[in-house]
Amino acid sequence: MSPEQANKPGMPPIRAAEMQTQDLRRPLGPKATPDRAPGARYAVFGASALLLGFGGYEMYGVLSLGGTTPLEWAMLGLFLITFAWIALAAVSSVAGFIILRKRDRANSSKGPLRLEAKGRTAVLVPCYNENPASVATAIEAMVRELEQHGANSGFDWCLLSDTRDPQTALQEEEAVSLLRQRLGNSSRIYYRRRLVNTDRKSGNVAEFCRNWGSHYDYLLVLDADSLLSAEVIIELANRIDRDPNAGLIQTVPRLVGGTSLIARLQQFANAVYGPIIATGLARWAGSEGNFWGHNAIIRRQAFMECCGLPHLKGRAPFGGTILSHDFVEAALLRRCGWKVIIADDLEGSYEESPPSIVDLAVRDRRWCQGNLQHSKVIGSRGFHWVNRFHLLTGIFSYLCSPLWFALIVVGVMLALQAQYIRPEYFDSTLSLFPSWPRQDAPRAVRLFLLTMLVLLVPKILGIARVLMDPAQRRSLGGSARTLTSMLAEILLSAAIAPIMMCVHCGAVFSTLMGGDSGWNPQRRDDGSLPWKQLFYRHRWHTVIGILLTLIAWNNSPALLAWLSPAIFGLLLAAPLSALTSSLSIGRWFKGRQILATTEELNEPSILRTYRSLEPTIEAKLACIAPLATHFSDPALVRRHEALTPTYEGTPFSAEEALARVKIMDASNHRQALEWLSQKELDKVLLTPYLYRMMVSLAQNPRTQLEARTG
Repeated sequence: MSPEQANKPGMPPIRAAEMQTQDLRRPLGPKATPDRAPGARYAVFGASALLLGFGGYEMYGVLSLGGTTPLEWAMLGLFLITFAWIALAAVSSVAGFIILRKRDRANSSKGPLRLEAKGRTAVLVPCYNENPASVATAIEAMVRELEQHGANSGFDWCLLSDTRDPQTALQEEEAVSLLRQRLGNSSRIYYRRRLVNTDRKSGNVAEFCRNWGSHYDYLLVLDADSLLSAEVIIELANRIDRDPNAGLIQTVPRLVGGTSLIARLQQFANAVYGPIIATGLARWAGSEGNFWGHNAIIRRQAFMECCGLPHLKGRAPFGGTILSHDFVEAALLRRCGWKVIIADDLEGSYEESPPSIVDLAVRDRRWCQGNLQHSKVIGSRGFHWVNRFHLLTGIFSYLCSPLWFALIVVGVMLALQAQYIRPEYFDSTLSLFPSWPRQDAPRAVRLFLLTMLVLLVPKILGIARVLMDPAQRRSLGGSARTLTSMLAEILLSAAIAPIMMCVHCGAVFSTLMGGDSGWNPQRRDDGSLPWKQLFYRHRWHTVIGILLTLIAWNNSPALLAWLSPAIFGLLLAAPLSALTSSLSIGRWFKGRQILATTEELNEPSILRTYRSLEPTIEAKLACIAPLATHFSDPALVRRHEALTPTYEGTPFSAEEALARVKIMDASNHRQALEWLSQKELDKVLLTPYLYRMMVSLAQNPRTQLEARTG
């Protein structure tokens, strides 16, 4: 390591600026922002309302034949709520399909892309106990792609670490040093690790804005697993620079890099069905788009003026830090008059997906808490009604599962009522004929077919778009493989759906009962678990499946047939979890190009660059010096001190006090390392005077011992 690299500071000079906390009870006066999509918005919502009205009319006709009982009214209400959800998705997909077909036929060619933006952009990569090799590889791949367009000068790369594992933190420092050596002066790589993880990711970005944000005009916010092509990065910077009213531009990320069956399933659905849903959403959302927390560019001034998040009253899970901060930040930007735009036309924005159902459940538990927390934010003063609708859909995305489950329970209760409760043949009215409990069976069949059609509209239109375009058909391996993949996706999704329904029901129940999701790093590669753990994690799903089977078997074959899709998935929850998380089974599907995507069969340049760099960077970072030798290596010590910011006015913590006493009592640094807990060692690495004590102990162990015993 060169002395220049070892002494290079982690961050540019601090340029402090205020990021005022917003008052959600007091509206701000928004400046006029043109509404780009009133026509599309009214058309989509109007058509959805008509479809909902027709579905509700048909359901009422099914249930009202011969009178309506309280259970039937409950079923009608639950049906209307859940049908509204799928009706809006279906109509939005139709709008997206029409727009994308016009785009496909236009097939406009683009000229050479150049960076025209005059402002400087900080690319922010927040990370929390992530694999430093993967993060470093992604950064180098994006930098090298930008080099080919001569656009590196407009971007600084800032790795904002909230990592709490000491060994991983030192690997991050090694990764930053490696990137600086490999990229030289062609790019500016910065690194900062926070002393305290206040407010999680939103607090991480906010602290950067307060200390260093004033150096920049725009913030390109990524996740640790994000990967953007040079074309997307440059185009985002150009677009926000050209539009002075744009506060945020959000891309639509594609899922890539997964090997397990569940990851491939998500990738295929995201690639084929996702574009029409996202395009429809972007069309009716217009200037009131949404923010998904990453792969988006933000006007720094607007963000700092409008998006200082308050703490919500009360304790977690509904109080404290706003977890799903992105939806709220989009609403705050729009409240101040800034446009929030979904750039659905940009291709080349990528991220990874969880590798197993268990990992999906862990992620969704955290998202569920954050989205339900929006119930305390949705009534904030000054929010645009479309932003309130975004918040409502986020809440409903998790409440939908308990409602579907309630619909199943009411259906079972109606069947049990017909079996065990004696009907009232003659009511209070004078009539010569008995009042038989009846339902319109032919109409029920038509309604079932309508519901399934509405539910499958996004999938049908997504596949239709592919089959209608020869280039897209080839990109997915041809018509036969595309249809095979669609069939596999529908069958696997139907089997997994009842498991995820129960997972979301559990997440909602846990949140409502006061449980906090915590903050754990996400597994990115292998999602497999031992069978014992799988059966334990899915034990209640299996029990629910057994109970539904026994009830239906005892009632009638018709009820068993009606419940069979849910029963199948729940009874086989553990085996399905093992099947879909298996890397070997995923590779089998990959070898036969089933559930393949365009990015897999025709790998984009940025993904090829990433794959080519990954082995080299992983090998270099695997050779990092262990903690025991770190404190005695002068070059590593100089580098660490240069990369560690000095925090003034921080409170004296218990970990700091214990670490100080243990270091003073140790005869050498190895003994101190044995005594220090992980939290205490983390505090040592982030506290300059404690770190210098460890370095002195490593370089002069006897001096420390003599000073104590002399």
